[in-house]
Amino acid sequence: MISIDDFKKIEIRVGTVLSAEKVPDTDKLLKLFVDLGEEMPRQIVSGIAEYVTPEEIIGLQFPFVANLEPRMLRGISSQGMILAATDKVGRPILLTTDKESGSGWKIM
Repeated sequence: MISIDDFKKIEIRVGTVLSAEKVPDTDKLLKLFVDLGEEMPRQIVSGIAEYVTPEEIIGLQFPFVANLEPRMLRGISSQGMILAATDKVGRPILLTTDKESGSGWKIM
C-alpha cells in the first residue's frame, strides 16, 4: 500500500505519438517520439513491438508517466513510460482515452 501523497508524486499525462520506429536488432522495443504538451517531444522506448506496429500507434493518444527518471535501453535514452494493462497471458493492452484530449493534459 502507498499513501495518497505517494500516488500524487506520479505525473501521468496524455501524450500523442508523433512517430514510432522499431529499435534495430531487437524484437520487443519501439522508439516513440511523444508530444506531452512540452516545448520538445519526448523520446520514450517501450517493449511493445511484438504487439503493435509503429504505423498502428502514430497519431494515437495514451497515458504516459512523465516524471520518471530517464533510463538507457539499448543505448537509447527513454524519458517516460507508456501505461498499459496486461491480459491473462501477459500481453500488453494499451490504454487510451474515450475522447481526444490535449497533449500534456494531466490524468488524475
